[in-house]
Amino acid sequence: MRPLDPLGAIGTPAQPDLNLLRTFLAVHRSGSFTAAAQLLGLSQPTVTTQIRSLERQTRRELFERLPRGVAPTAVADELAARVAGPLDALAEATGHGPRGARAEPVHLAGPAELLSTRALPALAPLVTEGVRLRVTTGLTEPLLDELRAGRHDLVIATTRPRGRTLSAVPLVDEEFVLVAAPAWADRVARRPAADGPVALQDVPLISYAEDLPIVRRYWRHVFGRRLNCRAAVSVPDLRAVLALVTAGAGFSVLPRYLCAAELSSGALVLLDAPEDAPINTGFLVQRPGASDNPHVTLVRDRLLEAGRTW
Repeated sequence: MRPLDPLGAIGTPAQPDLNLLRTFLAVHRSGSFTAAAQLLGLSQPTVTTQIRSLERQTRRELFERLPRGVAPTAVADELAARVAGPLDALAEATGHGPRGARAEPVHLAGPAELLSTRALPALAPLVTEGVRLRVTTGLTEPLLDELRAGRHDLVIATTRPRGRTLSAVPLVDEEFVLVAAPAWADRVARRPAADGPVALQDVPLISYAEDLPIVRRYWRHVFGRRLNCRAAVSVPDLRAVLALVTAGAGFSVLPRYLCAAELSSGALVLLDAPEDAPINTGFLVQRPGASDNPHVTLVRDRLLEAGRTW
């Protein structure tokens, strides 16, 4: 392997051994010392010591320590680009790659929208390090039944499971917002404020399900009354609901995280801004006891860490 002189250190730094570089690459890919330690089967102090040793040898700071995880410096990005290919090729040739090459896939399930926009992007660094995923989307209750039957390792659930057969920890709070395209918002705004939700009675409702679970909950929580309305469109994918509402088909209630970009750009407008918006807590659920697959714990910990920022 080539010396590290292109890093710009004064003089010629000592060439680090392969173990230090493997640890460095694991930290660079996973974004934290803890995740790298789990991937490599090392203790976190060992990973920390090895990174500090590599930083001394290269005479450069490789990672910025953050409250949660680490961020690579420009020097680290350059080093990773140079060593990733040779190290991966060497690992494949010798059969000493990351444990992800030997571990079973982690079976993860949950709502398609939350998995697509939040969970899976957060797990991308683990995938690059060799963790394998098998993902199933669906409604909470059927997925929990399948979890009990052993078909999944982890489920992101929109409700806390009943009983003691499953273990659940809070993952994320979803705030729900009442939204429509600007044209509908302007039309509703011209009506008397005293009309309240009645102002929406002739605006088409776009819903996730025929029984309007999200919208009915919003009406009870915010307006203190039952919703007396039928859906113009019912589609079991909140991303499709978002697309329809953004295109001007009508109004709906959506998780704020899902429509944040549209609200920021003005493609959607809030029809209501209550002080106490409805909140739904999502849970990360698994069967009690430790899994035989170490990557289940790795994925679980990564999701819980990422969930604090969602």
